Amino acid sequence: MVKLTEFEQKMFDGEMGEFKQTAIKNIVKYAEVLGATELCEVNKATLFFGAHNYLEVVESDNYNEIFSKMYMCSDKTLEIEKFADCCFCQTCATPGDYFTYESTNIPKESFEKNKKYLDITKEAGAVITGACTPYLMGWIPLRGEHYVTTESSNVIMSNAVFGACGNSDGIEAAAWSAVCGRTPLWGNHVMENRKGTHIFNIECKSSSSLDWDIIGYEIGKKLPPHAIPVIAGNFERPNLVKLKQCFSAMATTSGAEMCHIVGITPEARSIEDALGGKEPVDVIDITEDDYNDAIKALCDKGTSEVDFISIGCPHYAIEEVKYIADYIRGKKVNEKTKLLVWTDISTKGVSDVNGYTKTIEESGAFLLTSGCPLNAGKACHGSVKAMVFDAAKQAHYIKSETEAKVFYGSREKCIDVAVSGIWEG
Repeated sequence: MVKLTEFEQKMFDGEMGEFKQTAIKNIVKYAEVLGATELCEVNKATLFFGAHNYLEVVESDNYNEIFSKMYMCSDKTLEIEKFADCCFCQTCATPGDYFTYESTNIPKESFEKNKKYLDITKEAGAVITGACTPYLMGWIPLRGEHYVTTESSNVIMSNAVFGACGNSDGIEAAAWSAVCGRTPLWGNHVMENRKGTHIFNIECKSSSSLDWDIIGYEIGKKLPPHAIPVIAGNFERPNLVKLKQCFSAMATTSGAEMCHIVGITPEARSIEDALGGKEPVDVIDITEDDYNDAIKALCDKGTSEVDFISIGCPHYAIEEVKYIADYIRGKKVNEKTKLLVWTDISTKGVSDVNGYTKTIEESGAFLLTSGCPLNAGKACHGSVKAMVFDAAKQAHYIKSETEAKVFYGSREKCIDVAVSGIWEG
């Protein structure tokens, strides 16, 4: 039995309208399944809104009907109303760039539908940002603050680095929480559930973003279900950019929601602190052999002409966009290749002001926002023969969607390949 506050009970009884009533009834059912006896107030949300391909199972042009069935899990068509006042909401990645469609081969009809769907939810209170890295533009839940998010890497970042409280609830549950401002008090919302269980000693190189991408990828592969990793060992101190790469890859190969990094994250001042005074279930090494095995799994063998390169997953921070502009200045992308650089809408605006966008586009590359090849689907990459990524997440997932060669390397190598048109194995 879930105990509701007076405010929550009024919402449950329909005094705040059917839209919010449906949302909180779903949250209560969710809590009952989880065994939670209370709800907690949600202050921040990221939401997987836009004209994503999976929504097409509802054969309708009425977004209220689509939203009701796919997000609210209701057979009754509800009018989309304002989301909860207590919850600041913004959109996650969408099926393509917010401003253009030609460079990603997205049909104009799909592009316009995406903007239409986003505009409707904007009126309900969701800020359009197109960011899978919301913390780069100010969406930062503080320690102990409760949030929901539809981006798996953001769950780890928000729990681990910011000390905020959230679970991998999923697309629908995040929408319910945004509408009613509540989520079950369960899992990582409860402080005693956040202690580390397994120590990972880093024995491989750890200086670059690619290194931390591989570290996250390998930790995820070795992490048992429902375990919480504690990163220790002789690693070079990562910055936020390297951690976003690490957590994105970790969420690709595991269901991790929390991670402690000894001496860096707030709940891991020491190994003992991270473990809550308990002994670890296991101690696992991430070796140079593990590192090399990951490269082999992510990167096809051989030398090949390349016609598609995509970098910026998770979305690039402004310092990364600046680095790309500096690195590519004076170079030209090969006429047979396409280079896509992905970031969020806010960072693109800063890049415009500082001239980075102009420099990147003068090379023949495209600086895009809001999406990625995985979200855009085969319209974006279905006809290519060989592609290159600087992200383990993209390379890992896209291998199951294509017969094209898939290569993986540093952002510098990706740009060099874009210029030469050749991947040197």
